[in-house]
Amino acid sequence: MKKSLCIFSILLFLLSVPVHAIHGNENGYFSKQKGAKGISVSEDVQKDALQKVFKLRNGDLIFQNVNCGPMCDAINEVTKGYHGAKFSHVGIICIDKGKVNVIEAISKGVSVTPLAKFLSRSVDDNGKPCIAIGRLNNKHQSLIPKAIDEAQKYIGKPYDDYFDITNDAYYCSELIYLIFLKANNNIPIFPLAPMTYKSPKTGEIFPVWEDYFKGLNIPVPQGKPGINPGGISCSESLTMFFPFK
Repeated sequence: MKKSLCIFSILLFLLSVPVHAIHGNENGYFSKQKGAKGISVSEDVQKDALQKVFKLRNGDLIFQNVNCGPMCDAINEVTKGYHGAKFSHVGIICIDKGKVNVIEAISKGVSVTPLAKFLSRSVDDNGKPCIAIGRLNNKHQSLIPKAIDEAQKYIGKPYDDYFDITNDAYYCSELIYLIFLKANNNIPIFPLAPMTYKSPKTGEIFPVWEDYFKGLNIPVPQGKPGINPGGISCSESLTMFFPFK
């Protein structure tokens, strides 16, 4: 997850299909995305399309995937999402006076992004947005107002290029982890796990990560605690929805 939208971000278009929780493998859906250039649809139309097929709620987590080349390939090879879905970014929905925004950690730092802009970043070959929604279960719904308040405190903080959970910079899933940790009296909702930058096929560090961390003049943080969007999507604290499946 590097420098663009966790490094990245994505999505949208319109399609009227019923929304439902998925109980199958979404890998095919999320592995065929493309840039939004080929879709001539206004951002407002895209936003309205999502709201028609799925009613977002304050505190929903919005997951997305994007094709960013070798780095995304490396991320997807070692991180698995809900039922095999591939996710490279996550943010949290914030609804205020009818305006729907996403609070997210991207390359310019922790930002508030209008839903329409967020959704315009990438679609699949059929014009469907490569997104999924994670909704907290009833047990944790009460944490949402405080989590949103916590998220707003981090707006303007820098992006964490180092993926260091101890510094004062934040990558996308780290932000989500932290705001719910604080909202839940320092009890994690989404636990950390040792990070890996090694290919499961070769057991070697991916060259793209070797080059990346070499550019930062630090060792590859293999085994250090961290978190990723795919891991969050697998949490038992969430119900996952795929509005455009």
